[in-house]
Amino acid sequence: MKPIFESISLVKNAEKKRFEIEMNGSYAFINYGEFGNQVALVHTEADLELEGTGAAGAVVEKTLHYLEDNEMELLPFCPFVFAYIKKHPDWKRIVSRKFKGYDNL
Repeated sequence: MKPIFESISLVKNAEKKRFEIEMNGSYAFINYGEFGNQVALVHTEADLELEGTGAAGAVVEKTLHYLEDNEMELLPFCPFVFAYIKKHPDWKRIVSRKFKGYDNL
C-alpha cells in the first residue's frame, strides 16, 4: 500500500453495504454481502479523482486486514479482489475453502 493511504481509516458503511476509504471527499470502496462469518466482496470501485492513485488496492488491503482481525472468511467474487489475492497469495489464508474459485487462487 502506498504510504499516502496508511493513515486513512477504513469504514464499514453498513447502510451502503460497502467498505470504504475517503480522501479529500473522494472514495474508494468495495461492495459486500455478509453471511454469518462470511463476507462476499463483489465490486471494487474508486471515484475518478482517485483513479491511478492506488486507492483501490489500499481499500482491498485494509478490508482484508479487517476481515482477518474479525475472524471472518472471505468470498472474493470481485475480479479485482480475486486478482489481488492471486498476486498476494498469503491472503488465501482468509478465503473460505468452500469458495468455488479457491483452487484457482
